[in-house]
Amino acid sequence: MDHSPFLIRPRQKVSLQNHDPRFHGDFKDKGAAKKRLEKDIVRLRELQDVFYAADSHSLLIILQAMDAAGKDGVIKHVMSGLNPQGCRVTSFRAPSHRELDHDYLWRCKLSLPERGQIGIFNRSYYEEVLVVRVHPELLAAQKLPKIPEGDALWTRRYREINNFEKYLTDNGTRILKFFLHLSREEQKERFLDRITRREKNWKFSLSDVRERQHWDAYQRAYEEMLSHTSTRHAPWYVILADRKWFTRIAIANIIVKTLESLRLRYPTLSEPSAHSSRKPEKRCSRRVDRPCFPAQDPARTSGMLQGAPLNEPPFLQPSRRSLHSLSSALHPGHAFSA
Repeated sequence: MDHSPFLIRPRQKVSLQNHDPRFHGDFKDKGAAKKRLEKDIVRLRELQDVFYAADSHSLLIILQAMDAAGKDGVIKHVMSGLNPQGCRVTSFRAPSHRELDHDYLWRCKLSLPERGQIGIFNRSYYEEVLVVRVHPELLAAQKLPKIPEGDALWTRRYREINNFEKYLTDNGTRILKFFLHLSREEQKERFLDRITRREKNWKFSLSDVRERQHWDAYQRAYEEMLSHTSTRHAPWYVILADRKWFTRIAIANIIVKTLESLRLRYPTLSEPSAHSSRKPEKRCSRRVDRPCFPAQDPARTSGMLQGAPLNEPPFLQPSRRSLHSLSSALHPGHAFSA
């Protein structure tokens, strides 16, 4: 699959009107797309196994979108073949009081994937240049020492986010960012579907309807975010989302190609170095019910077996009182003699 129509290049001025949400590539129908998705899911499972074993990189996947664009569906279907031991999904909602007492990146830092792991952010720190930009009154709760006027705050946050992501990539984290581009008409249909179908009622919220009233402001905020934070090391992909099946195929294929580009291999057993005369040290057992000491000198060990007295360190020498008590308990009437 050609990913170039979705890729936002560094410093590219983005207009979402140039991205048709109904685009479905070369796939004629859902059936043909399903076969391709199944193939990529199998391949993704194979790549994740090597990725986990290699333990040299981590992968961070960020999903951003308007409500009902299909983020949960992408996680459910594309990640269905992954080993749960090597994958973690974190959903970020409105920050708590504790989170607001920290910088806006703090809570996301706590959920970053470790080496060998795939981390999926369902929304992320990008909410700070989206929701907060559309609703600037939210800044009051962040207790910033000084709020710059105009667009200076958002320009600063774009720079901070780019620097943060550069730091992550320099330390082995690959970052893939997906904006699921949904049309306003399709969002309306999906909201109505959530209302009329009982099994989907739980997904509907009045807050989603209120946010829909700010559609144009959100579109501008997304365009600015995409234009300023798509970099060579952490690119944005605008995924056309009116057809859920195409959204899932596109994201799955991009993840597969990214993991393949790392050219990772399973670790092999390493041979001892021929230049090293030092033998590997014996490690203590993890058991805590008995002490572990360095190997004893043969003569010393022989003396122990034959009952010869040893000059043990003070902390190992039993007191006469404790030995007398033990002897009395085992042999009543028989006193212990040194």
